[in-house]
Amino acid sequence: MFASLRVRNYRLFFSGQVISNIGTWMQRIAQDWLVFQLSGNNPIALGVAVALQFIPTVLLSLYAGVLADRVDKRKLCVFIQSSIGVQALVLGLLDVTGVVALWHVFVLCFVLGIFSALDVPARQSFVAEMVGRKQITNAVALNSSIFNMARIVGPAIAGFAITWVGTGWMFLANAASTLAVITGLLLMDPDKLFRGPAVERAKGQLREGLDYVRGRSDLVTVMVLVFFVSTFGITFFTSLAIVAGNVFGTQADGYGLLSTLLAVGTFTGSLLAARRGVKGNPRVRLLLIAAFSLGAIEFVTAFMPTYLAFGIALIPLGFATITFLNTANSLVQTAVSPEMRGRVMGIYVLVLIGGNPIGGPMVGWMADAFGGRSPFIIGGAISALAALACAVVLVRRGGMSSRYRMSGLRLLFANGRAATAGSSRRAL
Repeated sequence: MFASLRVRNYRLFFSGQVISNIGTWMQRIAQDWLVFQLSGNNPIALGVAVALQFIPTVLLSLYAGVLADRVDKRKLCVFIQSSIGVQALVLGLLDVTGVVALWHVFVLCFVLGIFSALDVPARQSFVAEMVGRKQITNAVALNSSIFNMARIVGPAIAGFAITWVGTGWMFLANAASTLAVITGLLLMDPDKLFRGPAVERAKGQLREGLDYVRGRSDLVTVMVLVFFVSTFGITFFTSLAIVAGNVFGTQADGYGLLSTLLAVGTFTGSLLAARRGVKGNPRVRLLLIAAFSLGAIEFVTAFMPTYLAFGIALIPLGFATITFLNTANSLVQTAVSPEMRGRVMGIYVLVLIGGNPIGGPMVGWMADAFGGRSPFIIGGAISALAALACAVVLVRRGGMSSRYRMSGLRLLFANGRAATAGSSRRAL
């Protein structure tokens, strides 16, 4: 399960990420709650903040992938993490001094979005350089495990700490946590990285990456599925705050607890993914089943009548979510050549996160117009339907091996009947 940790460079990266990710999640909870407070519990304002944070991904992620293929990824990650730390420091100082306004948060969300757009393709493609091709799946899963462990610890700390000391100190804590990642990156041995051939600066490299993906029907289908599920289904960062505050009437600690329960499921799923990563490569069938399960569980979760029941339902939802995301990430990384990995990951990040400028305001609008549960109902239905559609496309194009084409579809439709039956029983 922990095979990648035998590599010293990856151990340094892993250790820094443990600390930094906790700080990141503390900031995410604090940022959402700060926007909620400054706007008078307005779900549309929360959606705008999400959109501003992810608009740069649409604008920059493709070029960020090209940049990741051209430059030293380790040095690029050091620069990006330093910039993210400065952003958190500025927001924290504005908050603790009591001068923060909603427009400050909006501007800094956009600034954070710029550096995040550069960060994800560089960091994701750097994983392969640290551990080598054979350990990519395991390393991706371990990254997810610490990310989701932080999703348990960070929101739990933030939810209670916000009620004691306010949101500003969460931003300052995140600024300090970036030092752990930077230190780990600086202590690495560059000579022991598994670097691919250098990609010299040339015209048409972005188009070359797009053509590469366009010529691979398997990659296109996976990315289309990722777009629909991430844009409409995985909207928890916005919708959980709305459900906590507007549906169940809780405070920051209630929102933090919901985030923690979701993270219990994602953490468990990422550990199992790490175990699968040691045994073999990811499979398309698992991706399709995870996507459909995510949609079906999210749809059912929307109808949970109490805060406790809703929170418990988030655990299997988190499990299905991280299984889907880990499998998609590993499938893309293991399917591409090293010299194209940065550009392909840039495209992947675009479809994964680029829909958030649509999804964030959409979730806020739906919650305002149809109630706080509506994003779960609509997002779950779209995710499940997208999984079924992509399964049919892959079978017709031969993107799934004959060994499990029909078995995968049978599993999907069987899950669909079970979910429908479960929803019918709840309605009765």
